[in-house]
Amino acid sequence: MAAAGAMVDVQIGDGNQGWAPAAPYDRVLATYAVERIPRAWVEQTKPGGRIVTPWGRLGHIALTVADDVRSATGWVQGLAQFMPDRRTVGAEPGFTQVRARSESHGEGFFLRDLAPLQDDVHLRFALRVALPYLRMTLARDADGLNAWIHDTERSWAVLSAIGNGRTVATQGGPRSLADELEAAWDTWLALGKPALYDFGMTVTDSGTTQYMWVNDADRGPRWPII
Repeated sequence: MAAAGAMVDVQIGDGNQGWAPAAPYDRVLATYAVERIPRAWVEQTKPGGRIVTPWGRLGHIALTVADDVRSATGWVQGLAQFMPDRRTVGAEPGFTQVRARSESHGEGFFLRDLAPLQDDVHLRFALRVALPYLRMTLARDADGLNAWIHDTERSWAVLSAIGNGRTVATQGGPRSLADELEAAWDTWLALGKPALYDFGMTVTDSGTTQYMWVNDADRGPRWPII
């Protein structure tokens, strides 16, 4: 950085802890994705200061810190995919591993067209907010679009295209993931198909409580960040 003429102070450490000796900051900018906003970022930002970070491996958000420096709120700014916080990186099981943990407990037709799961980024973001534990892989074959879904624990679902626009849902484990997917999809439709830019985040109690909301920070529907 010195060779490039950038006069900056470089510290090596855990980014989630911030850098207290030089706080408070006007801006905290992260270049890795977090699931929850670290408490230190809120506490080390000035009242009215901004925290900008990728969130959830899908979007990025800009929060404004309140005067009490214990809370922050702001809107989703767009899409972003960055490397995740190292705390979220690990040997997360894949679909095949989760599928092996539970037998199927039901099969039936899934009556909704799956194409928006691949084509509509606003739907995908809404599902990410409502179902943070859900992992989904999509692939198309001669019969149509297929989906493999799991929760990283014991629940799974397969949405299999069988041609002529028909899809069969098979699921197993404690949760009925195909049903949960459809319910969250219904909620998004009932809300008027909000765009990802209609979502926001609020962090309170110095980061202890965090949730996403849509349309209105105080009165809109909200979902806890786990």
